[in-house]
Amino acid sequence: MANHLDLEEQEQLDQLRHFWKQYGNLISWGLIVVFGALASWNFYQYWQRSQATQAAAMYDEVERAVRGADGAKIDRAFTDMKDRFSSTTFAQQAGLLVAKEYYELGNRDAAKAALSWVAEKSSDPGYQSVAKLRLAGILIETKAFDDAMKVLAGTFPVNFDALVADRKGDLFFAQGKKPQAIEEYSKAYTLFDEFTEYRRLVEVKLNSLGIDPRSGNNVAPEGKK
Repeated sequence: MANHLDLEEQEQLDQLRHFWKQYGNLISWGLIVVFGALASWNFYQYWQRSQATQAAAMYDEVERAVRGADGAKIDRAFTDMKDRFSSTTFAQQAGLLVAKEYYELGNRDAAKAALSWVAEKSSDPGYQSVAKLRLAGILIETKAFDDAMKVLAGTFPVNFDALVADRKGDLFFAQGKKPQAIEEYSKAYTLFDEFTEYRRLVEVKLNSLGIDPRSGNNVAPEGKK
């Protein structure tokens, strides 16, 4: 009986050796790939958390520089942010923040550069769109009309259509192209929700051009008969 069991065990061992000899390397490499992928994923997750934590700390540094209205410090902090964490959401938020501060400090070129960076580098369509709209506003203000139209002719998410139309209206108005301005403002007015405060602003712009969007009739501009 013992001999019979010994023979069965030996046979099973022989089969196992044969199986391992034939497929052992394949199984080993498969396990290496699986465990390697798991290790890589865990490292990537750790790296992502680490990057987010460091980027948040640097964003705080940018914010402090902005509060101090110190152009030199803003330059350094934002440059560091772009160099080290350009792919993070914090970097794109920092770009919008410093652009606003540059604009308020009267540094239009720096504001345009920051907004252009966000528009080009951001992976978030929302941040890209906000940056492009603000950039177009500065370009209109500085009479760079062709550049402003190029920015506004780009791709935007559907939920930005009203804002884009309003900005195009601003562009045409600045160029003295009244019919085109009315067309774009009217489009924006239609696209905005009736309870949106921005819609009231567009209505004021249309009124100033002799249009009453509520009635659809022309009206004399305020102060004129």
